[in-house]
Amino acid sequence: MSLPQDFWGRIIFIINEYGLSLLKGAGTTLLIALVGTLIGCVIGLIVGTIQAIPISKKDNIFKKIFLRILKIIMSIYVEVFRGTPMMVQAMFIYYGLAVCFGINMSMWFAAFFIVSINTGAYMAETVRGGILSVADGQTEAAKALGMTYTQTMLYVILPQALKNIMPQIGNNLIINIKDTCVLSVIGTVELFFATKSVAGTYYTYFEANAIAMVMYLCMTVSCAKLLRLIENKLNGPENYSLSTTDTLAFTSGLLKYPNKKEAK
Repeated sequence: MSLPQDFWGRIIFIINEYGLSLLKGAGTTLLIALVGTLIGCVIGLIVGTIQAIPISKKDNIFKKIFLRILKIIMSIYVEVFRGTPMMVQAMFIYYGLAVCFGINMSMWFAAFFIVSINTGAYMAETVRGGILSVADGQTEAAKALGMTYTQTMLYVILPQALKNIMPQIGNNLIINIKDTCVLSVIGTVELFFATKSVAGTYYTYFEANAIAMVMYLCMTVSCAKLLRLIENKLNGPENYSLSTTDTLAFTSGLLKYPNKKEAK
């Protein structure tokens, strides 16, 4: 079958001939992004929580030294993986480890590993910021109830922090769906890799990339809508109002300050 000359004819031709390959590539992209984001969130939660641990003057010297060293290591990890492109990280990890240390990773393991640790670096700062955004009064109230630091983090601080950072988790997932295209440099057959193969066969670069663009858009919009539903569920009822039957619970309007004219 010859390649049609018109634009829409070439689009239909590519979908008929290579639609299955593109769908498989999209499935690989979505799988790597989902798994990488999930594992990255766990890594970010651990790293961010460690970075948010306060060092008190009352702590013994060994605890202070241990926490400072641990925080320095975590800070180096975050800065390195936030400050370098994922494509460079993929090349360095996949090929560099094989050359320098003889560690040969499979394509799948390398893809999940690279996306996970990259996402973890970004999520670490997000989690740390989410923890610090919770009011200090929450921690003081938990201490007043006799909770330990671990109990306070698990039952009081982290649930509120996770609710606050849900939008950023969604952003990271969408970014990962798009950024998995850089994994083509290590031979990962995701959507972009499949698109390049199709485009190179008939030199239909514009048509093949137009199809890929629509597929990426469908995946990102669908994930954004799903995450928005989850976020709305976490927010609970739309409105909260205090009962006006008890004047101690609702004091608005009970006390009136005289204006300047009345004061004179």
